[in-house]
Amino acid sequence: MSGAASPPTARPAGTRKAPVLSAEVKSRRRNPTKAERRAETTEQILDAAEYLFSKHGLYGVTLKDVAKRVGVHHTLLNYYFDDKRKLFDEVFARRAAVTSERRMQALDDYEKASGGTPTVEGALHAFLDTDLDLYIEGGEGWKNYAALGAQVANTPEWGAEMMDQHFDPVVLRLIGLLRRALPDAAEEDIFWGYHFVTGALMLTLARTGRIDKLSGGLCKSEDFAAVKKRMATFMAAGFIAVCEQRRAERV
Repeated sequence: MSGAASPPTARPAGTRKAPVLSAEVKSRRRNPTKAERRAETTEQILDAAEYLFSKHGLYGVTLKDVAKRVGVHHTLLNYYFDDKRKLFDEVFARRAAVTSERRMQALDDYEKASGGTPTVEGALHAFLDTDLDLYIEGGEGWKNYAALGAQVANTPEWGAEMMDQHFDPVVLRLIGLLRRALPDAAEEDIFWGYHFVTGALMLTLARTGRIDKLSGGLCKSEDFAAVKKRMATFMAAGFIAVCEQRRAERV
């Protein structure tokens, strides 16, 4: 019929009309703020430093090395970080906060799910699996951080202090659950058990490649998923065996 409005053109199912952006929003997208540019550059520096520190350690890397990997003049790094140690500390703290928070939440969730009767294996799964998932799902950056964490854990001069600062609360949370799971265990056995657990975890995170050679390629250092399937069960059996043996000795 003459003069009738044309029906609206149908859009394919599942699509929506693109929103109309204001000139201000478009401008912000084209021109990031100074704070946004600084944050982006900081992340690039931290990623580059994390990679280099994970390969060569604190003393094997210079600020010039980091600047070269980022693709900037080395003087720019002094604008963001006072010195190499400050950069190293920031690199470590960035992901330490994430893994500690996730593990603390996992332990809290497990305690509630256990109804107040935790098991050794259940507590270890909450503690270990949550961390391993980050290295399985988080990409190469998280794997670099894992190797860096193994270095820090095995550097007594200053690494122990960093581990204390970032991880003591979540470790003591795990210890508390293990005490409840093993009420008859000697206190020192629980701490030795944790010592063995964290030692195995740090060796795993270091990805040395040694197990690859020993097994003829059957096992791979990169295979955190294979570790996740086995570690908590293996460690729980060790915990229980030691505690039972020690209890028998005391009788």
